[in-house]
Amino acid sequence: MEKVTVSIITIGDELLIGQVIDTNSAWMAQQLNKAGLWVQHRVAVGDVADDIWNALDEEGKRSDIILITGGLGPTADDITKPLLCKYFGGTMILDEPTLAHVTYLFEHVFKRPMPMLDRNRKQAEVPDVCTVLKNRVGTAPGMLFEKEGKIFISMPGVPHEMKGIMQDSVLPLLKERFKLPYIGHRTLITFGVGESMLAEQIKDWEEALPPFLKLAYLPNYGMVRLRLTASREKEATDRTLDEEFAKLKALVKDVLVVDEDITMEQLVGRLLKEHNKTLSTAESCTGGYIAHLITAVPGASNYFRGSVVSYDNSIKKSVLKVKENTLQSVGAVSEETVKEMTKGVLEVMGTDYAVAVSGIMGPDGGTPEKPVGTAWIAVGNNTKIEAKKLHFRFERVKNIELTAMNALNMLRLFMLENS
Repeated sequence: MEKVTVSIITIGDELLIGQVIDTNSAWMAQQLNKAGLWVQHRVAVGDVADDIWNALDEEGKRSDIILITGGLGPTADDITKPLLCKYFGGTMILDEPTLAHVTYLFEHVFKRPMPMLDRNRKQAEVPDVCTVLKNRVGTAPGMLFEKEGKIFISMPGVPHEMKGIMQDSVLPLLKERFKLPYIGHRTLITFGVGESMLAEQIKDWEEALPPFLKLAYLPNYGMVRLRLTASREKEATDRTLDEEFAKLKALVKDVLVVDEDITMEQLVGRLLKEHNKTLSTAESCTGGYIAHLITAVPGASNYFRGSVVSYDNSIKKSVLKVKENTLQSVGAVSEETVKEMTKGVLEVMGTDYAVAVSGIMGPDGGTPEKPVGTAWIAVGNNTKIEAKKLHFRFERVKNIELTAMNALNMLRLFMLENS
């Protein structure tokens, strides 16, 4: 089987100045890797013709397949399509199936009150040297070109439009065109130990790995994902991966969260669903972020009842029944307060489990006794409530994210111990 390589070019000034985060490349790389394609280079360029042209030249030398996103809209700054037409020596023509699709979208889906503009009709113009790839949900079609044995595919930068074209056309086409190797992965997640400590803990095992196995460390918010990857014949690859993965799990068992590549909120949701239990949250410093994580998981309505965002002390008192004396004597950021918040939200929501958080996320509001980054977390049920104090040292957003992730992990452990 051949090793087929891919370059990804993302186009747009907004990507270079950080106004828009490039999520397209990450998603595309994941899907391509699952299919057996190796992404060996990713590059972002602005809306500058010379830069796009040079990127096409360079990536065409580097990879077998070049995937391009962005710059296909109806406005003057979207220059990708005419540039591709020139690059591949084509002439712009009107593609009638695309025009019919664009017309249908405007008249029956978007239901715009005004007539379709000429600039919208121009979305149906494509270079005559490309193969048109239908965009089911948008107006800009994908375009496939071939040059000197290399495949170039241009897609819109709008994420859901790009994903649709990838799934409907690009991935099936590439799987049909190339005899792709099998790429196997095994992933586990640890919590509460740093990357360097983890590496030291497993160094003997890592040094003894077969040379065709690769180990990646992927740290994030107190967690470290460890991913084993190999690419050989499927049966032999899976057998070796399973053997080494079992050894790895045994070495990190004290900090192991889960032996698959899922998020903490997915794992918590799974535990709740498996045991037919319900959850609510009482959030002060995280402002509903924990509830956001939980409800981002499909099917969360089966186990999540709701959240009280008690950002102000008046809500802690009136809704969650936190005692005035507690707030006066030890303050909102305290063990007593988060325990009373947990008890209160359990009663208000009528759930089996609850988690509560209160803290000082910064950049100001701290004191010598309770500096910025202080967070109290409580988890519990109707018979037992546990609390823990944590200190973070980062900026506001990361402190919030770390508080939320630690709260979910505390909840996970509490459920396992008290199910």
